[in-house]
Amino acid sequence: MVSQLIAVTCYGQLYMTKTGEMSFFSETPLENIAAVNKQVLVILNTANGEIAIKMQQRGFHFPNKLMEEHFNENYMETEKYPAAVFTGKIKEPIDYSKDGSYPVSVDGIMDMHGVKQNRTLKGQLAVSGGQITITCAFDVKLTDHKIEVPTLVVAKIAESIAVKNKFVLTPKKTA
Repeated sequence: MVSQLIAVTCYGQLYMTKTGEMSFFSETPLENIAAVNKQVLVILNTANGEIAIKMQQRGFHFPNKLMEEHFNENYMETEKYPAAVFTGKIKEPIDYSKDGSYPVSVDGIMDMHGVKQNRTLKGQLAVSGGQITITCAFDVKLTDHKIEVPTLVVAKIAESIAVKNKFVLTPKKTA
């Protein structure tokens, strides 16, 4: 997975963050489940629009510690699948030298829970004061990534999880 992230960093101006934010929400009649991860690594190559995102699954924190334990042990199996990775390319041409806000779509591969899936994600990219902010919302179907929910709690967990991202990227410092 790290080699995928490094491959993006070869050419052009690189922007990155190690504190990107990803959250998810699951709504059911019995219980709402929400979690936030503020340790998401994101690298964007502005020369070619390639982007790589890597998130440690254990970085998600829940209001309820028991939910967090079940998430890590029973559903995401973080011992076996510690990270989720998305690598892709922004389809629209962006002038990163000008401040502005742009709708974007990214074609790429999401690798989560041991399952790789082609995805097109839509979001917003804003350039302002030397920073790039990317926001995106999408759904993840549990069955698409072979995430099994025990029948005992199936009514408490939605089949599709709403995911939101906010990444504030700054130019990568060269050594």
